[in-house]
Amino acid sequence: MTLWNGSFPFYPGANSCFPFDTTRAVIVSIFLSMLATFIIILPGIRGRGRLFWFLRVVMGLFMGAVVLTIQFTRDWETGWVTANTSYKSFSRALVNVDIGLHIGLTGVNVTLVGNPVHQLNETINYNEHFAWSFAADYDHSYDEGLEKGLPSPILYVAEKFTSQSPCGTHRQYRISSHYASLTLWMAFCTWLVSILLFSMPILLYGGYMLLLTAALMLFSLLFFFTARSTAKCPIRFGTAALKTDYGGSFWLTLATGLLCLLLGLGVIIFNSVQPEKLKLVFNLDEGKGEEEEGQDKPYLPAEPSSSAQDMLMVPMGELCEVTATQ
Repeated sequence: MTLWNGSFPFYPGANSCFPFDTTRAVIVSIFLSMLATFIIILPGIRGRGRLFWFLRVVMGLFMGAVVLTIQFTRDWETGWVTANTSYKSFSRALVNVDIGLHIGLTGVNVTLVGNPVHQLNETINYNEHFAWSFAADYDHSYDEGLEKGLPSPILYVAEKFTSQSPCGTHRQYRISSHYASLTLWMAFCTWLVSILLFSMPILLYGGYMLLLTAALMLFSLLFFFTARSTAKCPIRFGTAALKTDYGGSFWLTLATGLLCLLLGLGVIIFNSVQPEKLKLVFNLDEGKGEEEEGQDKPYLPAEPSSSAQDMLMVPMGELCEVTATQ
């Protein structure tokens, strides 16, 4: 970087606003489209099984959308602080800003918003993402930020997570995020298998797969918790300190995991205690009842006739040749 008019250069435009995530929007749109399709065919379901069928569809799509979406969210751990701090390196000018830190499974987002937004003849509204996913290099992203001339508060927060930082949080967060992401992908696969088993229908094994999905989601939370429980360097801006806490994605994963756990246990318990009610929920009693009714009818002896040969009613399993004379 070189000086220009007595100050360090800043790249002209800030990145897009953090709350709008195109990946999340695409995933939600796909699942909403699937839900709309099922709602259209809902009137074709007969009888009282219509409500149970609709509830199963909503629950299944909700769990799948959550497991897939939280892979790409950036609010597993969040924190905000309002502080008066320097805006540029080697400058004594102070600005009043809101500094946000958002930690996800794929990296770190640092936001900087001025109070007001226009200060020092500039628009202070930044959002920067520093990735640490499998195909990304966090230190390289940080070096690119230095070359761009990002504001000092953003670089100060991002530096805490570099591999050269004495805080030692980079390795712990990155490894924990990778394992959490892997377990969530496995949970998505087991969710798909459970949907297939319930549609076949193999209810007991579908309940087992729901339990496995819940276990994997809870394990992902455990992996992320180990990263957050490690000792971290304080992030201070004068007298103000930036502290983080669990974000919306963490609590959403916990709630969905507990929901899968309760549903899986419910399917297994009802399958052993009251299987008829479980079949009623999955619309398995109507067709099967007609078949059983036809199978349980007793065979009646054939009425005597004057034909040359009499026909005898015998079960199919005991069919044999029978010769009758007139």
